[in-house]
Amino acid sequence: MRRPASLLTGKSSDWQGTEYETYCLSKKEWVLYGGQGVLCLALLSYIFYRSGWIFLLFLPAAFCYPLLVRRELKERRKEQLTIQFKDAILAVSSALNAGYSVENAFGKALEEVERIHGEDSMMAEEIRLMLHKVRMNRTFEEAFADFAQRSGLEDVRSFADVFLAARRSGGELMKIIARTAEIIAEKIRIQEDIMTATAAKRLEQRVMAIIPILIVFYMDITSPGFFDVLYETSAGRIIMTICLIIYAAACGMAKRCLEIRV
Repeated sequence: MRRPASLLTGKSSDWQGTEYETYCLSKKEWVLYGGQGVLCLALLSYIFYRSGWIFLLFLPAAFCYPLLVRRELKERRKEQLTIQFKDAILAVSSALNAGYSVENAFGKALEEVERIHGEDSMMAEEIRLMLHKVRMNRTFEEAFADFAQRSGLEDVRSFADVFLAARRSGGELMKIIARTAEIIAEKIRIQEDIMTATAAKRLEQRVMAIIPILIVFYMDITSPGFFDVLYETSAGRIIMTICLIIYAAACGMAKRCLEIRV
């Protein structure tokens, strides 16, 4: 079974786990997305201005493109963590109903998460870290609260709040946690259904975003010089600048309209 590197080196007390609200780009990602930014700038400079000077003027901004991608990568990672968390708490709920203690229930959940998402998955690493902290004489409440804080996910924090309150107050702890797990899992399932239902629309949005560019290339091939007036006069450049602003705004609005949250 794979263990986090910090645990393997015996520095578990120094390892605070992943901060999911912060995404650090690797050198490879900086090069990859920086190159994509340059290519996008070159394409837009050709389509809207046909000017090498415009390309050189905004070239520094192209290298900021990885910073824009970083936010999307962070959100994508949190979406994966949400799905893995759903499977984990459903496994915890089943184990609690079977009579396991909370700690043992999370141990069973670890096996389920490893089976579904792999030993290297984020949730598997987090459950290992929580169980390791318990073995290091920290309370399970502290270990789970730390994960909830780092996750940046409302559902995880909600589960942590209920979990901590149930542990402190006693009572029907197992039923409370199991019921809360089912409610949160159902909410996450609904979000997954929404993402599946809008997948075709997201693909359609990407296709529609490149159609204007393909139209310009088509006109250049079939009617050379047709757009020259837009690139060689001041009025034409102003019109193309307005078109660029409208194009960027339309792409942004389309993407925002498909961001549906439960």
